[in-house]
Amino acid sequence: MKILVSGSVAYDKIMNFPGYFKDHILPDKIHNINVSFFIEKVNENFGGCAGNIAYNLALLDEKPVIFSSVGNDFEKYRKWLKKHNVDFSNVKIFKNDTTAIATMITDKADNQIASFCPGAMINPCLIKYKHTYKNSLAIVAPGLMKDMINLSNFYIKNNIPFIFDPGQQIPALSKDELKKCIRGAKIFISNDYELSMVTKKIKWSESDIMKNVEILVTTLGEQGSVIKTKDKTLKIKPAKPKSITDPTGAGDAYRAGFIKGIINNWPLDVTGEFAGVISCYAIENYGTQNHKFNFDQTKKRYKENFNKQLI
Repeated sequence: MKILVSGSVAYDKIMNFPGYFKDHILPDKIHNINVSFFIEKVNENFGGCAGNIAYNLALLDEKPVIFSSVGNDFEKYRKWLKKHNVDFSNVKIFKNDTTAIATMITDKADNQIASFCPGAMINPCLIKYKHTYKNSLAIVAPGLMKDMINLSNFYIKNNIPFIFDPGQQIPALSKDELKKCIRGAKIFISNDYELSMVTKKIKWSESDIMKNVEILVTTLGEQGSVIKTKDKTLKIKPAKPKSITDPTGAGDAYRAGFIKGIINNWPLDVTGEFAGVISCYAIENYGTQNHKFNFDQTKKRYKENFNKQLI
């Protein structure tokens, strides 16, 4: 099965703050914030939601297809994707722009303050139907808002099942746009905070969302995840990371693991558990694409965490 991955492709600048944001932000002064954080180090990494999901899928022996827009500095990222057997032939290069840049500052409690400069990603990527897409699963991850809408419509029109993952773009998408994308999706995935944002914005309950999708996935960080269908609710225990270095990219790694389970037709509880295992690799390493594993190693780690063989 072909896996179609859309969303941001970016260079990440990840920084660690050796304190707590809460000690520097005064609740009664949030209308007039003026803060500065001393950063221990800055690392530039390959990132972006689409790039991260595709990278983890490639480590799981898949060959995902990325749809995104990048700039004139894409070459080193292109070589990285090629090295890991990711199909970037549908990545549109805009020579007058630079590739998107994301900056993230993480404090000791794993809270994050992020910023994003879209660069070339202000230009929509283009997608044309190919016969090879017929047997596909797609994920619409956070990226250019217009792409998220257009690709959702494309998948609906061509009967391609897709996962809708609005993430950071929830504030930018209108109520009607969110509803339309959810109605067309097979799976809706978010963390618990994002789910609250969506239900508040579109004035739908979780039950209302469940009337429109087959599967609702809510990640809960160190508490695991919850997977709901029309028939059951599964509370998925978390896998345990060997260390906690950087939470950035854990959600994208989880999505890759979840997709692997879906295309292999694993039971949903196994799929959620496996996704949690993959997220641990990202947490244990600084940056979103600096971890390495192979499928056999993930099977062993799955057994260590859940005391059973991976199907």
